[in-house]
Amino acid sequence: MQTQKPLLPDGARRTAAWCGVVLLVTGVAAVAVWLCVVFKTAVTPVLLALLGTALLGPVHRRMTNHGVNRSVAAGVTCALLLAVVGGAGYIVVSALVETGDQIVQSLKDAGQWVIDHFQVADDMNVDDLEANGRKLVEKFGASAAGGLITGISLVGSLIATSVLALLLTFFFLRDADRAAGLAHSVAPRGTGDVVEAMGRRAFGAVEGFMRGTTLIALIDAVCITVGLLILGVPGAVGLGALVLVGAYIPYLGAFISGTVAVLVALADRGFAIALWALGVVLAVQVLEGHILQPMIQSRTVQMHPAMILIALTAGASVAGILGMLLAVPLCAAAFGILGELRKGGRPDAPEQTAQGIGP
Repeated sequence: MQTQKPLLPDGARRTAAWCGVVLLVTGVAAVAVWLCVVFKTAVTPVLLALLGTALLGPVHRRMTNHGVNRSVAAGVTCALLLAVVGGAGYIVVSALVETGDQIVQSLKDAGQWVIDHFQVADDMNVDDLEANGRKLVEKFGASAAGGLITGISLVGSLIATSVLALLLTFFFLRDADRAAGLAHSVAPRGTGDVVEAMGRRAFGAVEGFMRGTTLIALIDAVCITVGLLILGVPGAVGLGALVLVGAYIPYLGAFISGTVAVLVALADRGFAIALWALGVVLAVQVLEGHILQPMIQSRTVQMHPAMILIALTAGASVAGILGMLLAVPLCAAAFGILGELRKGGRPDAPEQTAQGIGP
């Protein structure tokens, strides 16, 4: 009996199968993102708590290894987190409040200097730009706040989110030893080991990213602050605080904070000091890119800069600044899971590095 030839060649059928897989994965990811946006009130504290747990997990493990009760260790670790975040927030806000007017005036003078020397436009004036900027801020502020009641509600929501994230961090730290059992209980039969391995790999990637980014942010902020203080740039502490906060948004945060520092130096100290400030910023960025990043984050999931920029753009489009903050850690976790899947679910298989991911 003559065998009937398939309607499509093998190549076309394989391509169609892969297209179906891509569409299915994209659809599932789109639904997951939509659900996260809809339930953002509950999802945001969970994600923030996971970041806090990843950052402070080594401290908690060190305490428990020395015989400290898990609940006591989790409570002390959360208190340490509250003290560090609160202290850092107080320092940043105080520095920006004390030097904010000076920085704004320096930026205004820098903008006027650029307009005068480069003849950007004859009818352009910094005062007009400032007035338009104020109107724009007031417009967005009015639409965002919607009055005093909405503003109070926003502050209350932020406080509630912070408190809930802190409580979840406590429970995540205290019950971290039960995560493996939970993975086996919720996974389909026979896949518990694979699910556990993927979870450990994803959390390890986030943990390494948070620790490395925090250490690099502190080093960058200290180096740039010292350099600006030596150059006599006004608001050096506030600019250093801006560098510290911006370091958690890769590339974009460093670019914005460095640009602000150079513009302030240009406005207050002149072109020569601005060049020195630019040299300080570039030297710190070279130090970070060629020494700190390879040394500190050599054992974590590394993503190509293009992937990071795409993740930042997607995060900003979904959740604004919060999305930019969470985009890279979530991508690191996703690449960790993909790396585990490439091993075929075999815990003892050698690790294979995906394209665009190092080290």
